[in-house]
Amino acid sequence: MTNEIKERVFSGVQPSGSLHIGNYLGAIKNFVEVQNKFDSIFCIVDLHAITVWQDPEILGENIIEVAAAYIASGIDPDKATIFVQSQIPAHAELAWILNCVSRIGWLNRMTQFKEKAGKNREKVSVGLYVYPNLMASDILLYHANLVPVGDDQKQHLEITRDIAQKFNNDFGRVNENEFFPLPEPMILPVASRVMSLRDGEKKMSKSDSSEMTRIEFSDENDLIVKKIAKAKTDPLPMPSAIKELNERPEINNLINIYSAFSGEKIEEVINKFEGKKLSEFKSDLCDVVINEMEPIRFRFKELKNDKTYLKKILHDGMLKAKEKSDPIINEVKSIVGLG
Repeated sequence: MTNEIKERVFSGVQPSGSLHIGNYLGAIKNFVEVQNKFDSIFCIVDLHAITVWQDPEILGENIIEVAAAYIASGIDPDKATIFVQSQIPAHAELAWILNCVSRIGWLNRMTQFKEKAGKNREKVSVGLYVYPNLMASDILLYHANLVPVGDDQKQHLEITRDIAQKFNNDFGRVNENEFFPLPEPMILPVASRVMSLRDGEKKMSKSDSSEMTRIEFSDENDLIVKKIAKAKTDPLPMPSAIKELNERPEINNLINIYSAFSGEKIEEVINKFEGKKLSEFKSDLCDVVINEMEPIRFRFKELKNDKTYLKKILHDGMLKAKEKSDPIINEVKSIVGLG
């Protein structure tokens, strides 16, 4: 009897601020299901976080917070590999090799860099510019087959595939002899893009100056109720059809959040609240959010106070990640003539 070889999934969360339901619904909630079906690698991508300046002391706390959120949400360190990106030097080693494979023109087309850099493009870090190459390194270092991606990350996966293909072509590894497999996007059941509670056209963000724009893992129930009550909407009644949502970004966002937490389809949510008061919808939205987040918050806070346990989980995960990545980085070096 042979053991079934599972497809490998790679994903990660940046430790760059207070985690919120956007991180949970867009990534972590899905990881819990993924770990049961795939060889799952869930990284805390601290090297990505420092592409913009981070307070060193706070960064260390944020790394612990992401680990706590992973486990509180249901990720099992015995099923999945949980580790800190910077503890595996091969991420940075492979990223440099891929910097030498990737093309300037590819990076110039990356829309997320343009959005983040804005008018200060000449003043942002080189790290932010070559961020896609590091992301490619994260994925390719483990020969991951699948990558969960939201709308804002699809372009990064495309450039990862381009880099992998160019590496294979440059070093004679094509068709059945490809060294790097071309990773495919993993289609997730939950809408991956959760928007700000104050602006339905802006992604919910850890870096937003106002905490009222997001519901955080650590928020108590009364604060969740307050944030949802004050969430921006429009003066129109609850929608009666999906097509109305295109012109109503704030109510569209709240309905998406309700759908993601309740498990009900968008159409079902619209039918359920058609003709009802907005206050009634918001009250029910509070209930579905609190119902799921309250036990997670309790465990999250408990884990944050047990750093010894979390550091052991991350150390064990680092050893597992090293076991998976060492043969690949060693072969890459051999292929390109570095050893």
